[in-house]
Amino acid sequence: MYLCMEARAARQLLDRIQSHSIDARLEALKELAKLSADPTFATEFINMEGIGTLARLVESGTHFGEMLAFTLTAFLELMDHGIVSWDLISISFIKQIAGYVNQPMVDVSILQRSLAILESMVLNSHSLYHRVAQEITVGQLIGHLQVGNRPIKAEMAHQLYVLQVLTFNLLEERMMTKMDPNDQAQRDIIFELRRIAFDGENDPTGFIKGKKLLSSALMEFMFFFLLQNHVNPALDFTHTPPGMLALDNMLYLAKVHQDTYIRIVLENSSREDKHECPFGRCAIELTRMLCEILQVGELPNEGCNDYHPMFFTHDRAWEEFFCVCIQLLNKTWKEMRATAEDFNKVMQVVREQITRALAMKPSSIDQLKNKLRGLSYSEILRLRQSERMSQDDFQSPPIIELRERIQPEILELIKQQRLNRLCEGSCFRKLGNRRRQEKFWFCRLSLNHKVLHYGDLDESPQVPVSDIKSVVTGKDCPHMKEKSALKQNKEVLELAFSVLYDPDETLNFVAPNKYEYCIWTDGLCALLGREMGSDLTRSDLDTLISMEMKLRLLDLENITIPEAPPPVPKEPSSYNFTYNYS
Repeated sequence: MYLCMEARAARQLLDRIQSHSIDARLEALKELAKLSADPTFATEFINMEGIGTLARLVESGTHFGEMLAFTLTAFLELMDHGIVSWDLISISFIKQIAGYVNQPMVDVSILQRSLAILESMVLNSHSLYHRVAQEITVGQLIGHLQVGNRPIKAEMAHQLYVLQVLTFNLLEERMMTKMDPNDQAQRDIIFELRRIAFDGENDPTGFIKGKKLLSSALMEFMFFFLLQNHVNPALDFTHTPPGMLALDNMLYLAKVHQDTYIRIVLENSSREDKHECPFGRCAIELTRMLCEILQVGELPNEGCNDYHPMFFTHDRAWEEFFCVCIQLLNKTWKEMRATAEDFNKVMQVVREQITRALAMKPSSIDQLKNKLRGLSYSEILRLRQSERMSQDDFQSPPIIELRERIQPEILELIKQQRLNRLCEGSCFRKLGNRRRQEKFWFCRLSLNHKVLHYGDLDESPQVPVSDIKSVVTGKDCPHMKEKSALKQNKEVLELAFSVLYDPDETLNFVAPNKYEYCIWTDGLCALLGREMGSDLTRSDLDTLISMEMKLRLLDLENITIPEAPPPVPKEPSSYNFTYNYS
């Protein structure tokens, strides 16, 4: 009697989940998801080809949201009873489930059920092991853990872990099998690099093991060592240069400079995923770059007398050179806050750092290190700007004309700054007959730029700007011609200036420092309509003009500036193409 009831319920649900009414189908799938855990009901439903019906609903791609989530739940519950073999699952069903996992923002309920189905496939069927690994991408699995606005349960984390280990094992297997089967050395080096980097003995603090949820050495190694050719990584070591030379360099670094190698691994493991430096790809590209710089593999060039004596100071000079440069690359990557998209930019900067250091003819590896320390990323940027300003393009007539047009605007800007500073005022030293009788007084320009106010705090005498005849400096100042002033040192003489506003009256100054001296002499000259000729003005003018020209030429980088303007094109035959705004 009980079996008849279960069979009748299974038949009714099977009919309802194929109903044309969406609401009726949704309610049937909800009920099916609950009943599927019962072994007796599951047996009856499976005998009626129920699993095939659910699989076809998934393959059709017509179910979304709650309806899809309940469909996947019922399917997983039914399969977990072990009545039907996982080997009978179709390829199209696997592709559909993998498609849900590979979607970047899939609903978390659908993601969890899809991950559970894929996990059951790989754990229960050897034939589906490779099929699932080929359909899912490791990067997307990691992406699901990086989404901050969705709950990641422990069960989901475990499912992600299982699938990632699966894909990594397949990747490693593919890499090893596609290498030359006769060259066991390649495989041995790969495994040795991984062992040194992620062996527990080399990680006493457990830092690597404690990183994130997926902290296995296998996964860390894959992302750290990830090469450019994901399908067949062996191809990265077949192009010459560098060929196997890159792999040899990596092994030398890992064995001889093990602390440096492990430090690079740990640094990249602790960074945000987008800022991790891909060690394998960097080592290959760096080896290729060094071969190009040193012309390794090329025929001898009689016209080239350039050589590097540092290569005669060490038995393994090439490998040591690589070790220095890979540390430089990692340092520059950090300074540039680079991501994977910035890889080529980083390599360009590193090439420039290395070529500039070699041009200084270091006589040893240690000297090379010292040269490279002084060529940080910020220093390279400074050198580029300096050299760019001295290029021929900046001496061309259009650039000279642009500079002449900008200069009056910049001078007016400097003039206003000087006058504003005079309006703020400054404190100056009074020189008496005796040094100990020195006093200080204050002077400032009025806001309307018409009067100089000066004196002690309780005084307020003033000098109209219109009465000022001239401004003199140094030995020409009246207070520097006095007998007592002649005994002053050279520093005081260089800071002295006077305002002559009456045949018998002068306003004498001794600036507290060179900066105040330049500010006041420039400001007074500006009030009198004269040229501001201080060193500070020349420096400010060069700096501001350089900045303004760089901004205006920003869009013209690496574009040749013509000597003459382009010709004016001929007038069109008609103007019918104009828009009629009326």
